[in-house]
Amino acid sequence: MIDISDKKRIVLKLGTSTLTHKTGKLNIRRMKNLVQVLADLHNAGKELILVSSGAVGMGIGKLNLTSRPEDTPTKQAVAAVGQCELMHIYDDMFSKYGVTVAQILLTKHILVSGLSNVQNTLQRLLEMGVIPVVNENDTVAIDELELKIGENDSLAAMVATIAGADLLIILSDIDGLYSADPHTHPEAEVIPVVEKIDQHIVEIAGGAGSSLGTGGMATKINAAKIATEAGIDMVIMNGRNPEKLYDLFENQGVGTLFMANHKSEESS
Repeated sequence: MIDISDKKRIVLKLGTSTLTHKTGKLNIRRMKNLVQVLADLHNAGKELILVSSGAVGMGIGKLNLTSRPEDTPTKQAVAAVGQCELMHIYDDMFSKYGVTVAQILLTKHILVSGLSNVQNTLQRLLEMGVIPVVNENDTVAIDELELKIGENDSLAAMVATIAGADLLIILSDIDGLYSADPHTHPEAEVIPVVEKIDQHIVEIAGGAGSSLGTGGMATKINAAKIATEAGIDMVIMNGRNPEKLYDLFENQGVGTLFMANHKSEESS
């Protein structure tokens, strides 16, 4: 079995549901707990990179909007305001534990054309003991020009690959990959380990058209494909209780572990 405690360079994707209440407002208690745990892991020698959602939600709250904007210019404006607010909160909370954070905003174009620059920046920040906070640059990335990655699960997997991470952790509002849709199958159980992402795994994740899969588990399975094919183990776990991260790094089997391809081949 994989020794999670051995992992040093870790990318954590923080979903909107982990950072905010259902109202869209910041979940202050959970975020404080999360930052405390991450700062502690950082102090223990883990190299952490955060891929954080929440900028648009923060912007909506900051601008006192009643709903999520639909037109592209307003979305981009809201994201610009929200990204500033999000980084201010991260900087303020982490600084209480003597940890420095840095902002990195990426687009698909940068990932294609400036890959070495991104790698060099991430490497140097980690060497300096800084926690990079990564997000897509929603103020300039737009669907119409096909420059948008679109969701942070896949972005996190790309960042993990670029950074040469040992582990990708996706914190969400679910406990892991279930054996069936838990909304319609209450007897469904979390699958502890996935050695290979085959058609069966894709199907139980909901596929592209179901309420479970659209923008939810389907994007996480896509991220798992990217990560595991790059030789990186990935875990999906619930972010409701950040202290569960301690259990994960003590090999207590939290969430669903997707084994990197070379690991599954070696074990077969």
